[in-house]
Amino acid sequence: MEFFEDIIKRNESRLFRTAIAILGRRADAEDIVQDTFVKLFEKQPSFESAAHETAWLMRVTVNKCKSRLRLFWWKKSEPLLETHPTRDDNQRRVIESVMSLPSKYRTVIHLFYYEGYSTREIAEMTKQKESTIRQQLTRARRILKEFLEGEDV
Repeated sequence: MEFFEDIIKRNESRLFRTAIAILGRRADAEDIVQDTFVKLFEKQPSFESAAHETAWLMRVTVNKCKSRLRLFWWKKSEPLLETHPTRDDNQRRVIESVMSLPSKYRTVIHLFYYEGYSTREIAEMTKQKESTIRQQLTRARRILKEFLEGEDV
């Protein structure tokens, strides 16, 4: 049990940040993280390293979030949550802009900029081509730039 507790302590905040960036809802993000750890407990995979462990957990979290987004009843209705602390209004505008992106763009933006994964690693996690991930990042950046520049006017 101590083994699982250590894994949870090392990874829960990172997984929660990822789930909330994709889903935008605190309760759903908590459910996804819990489901991820249940899957870890059920499967009990052996990991080559801490990086492999984190990558596996992140991949499960992203896949569970994508499954949740495909549910017919899913509707995004909540505003930016208090779980995104900001230092100032400018940072809050940026986070609100990111949260307003479609989920596929929020996912790649979060994994690339906030979690520090490469486009290759994101492609492996999301089971997409690396060129698709690069294209999504480019489009997300363009949308964010247009949105933020439009606010300044």
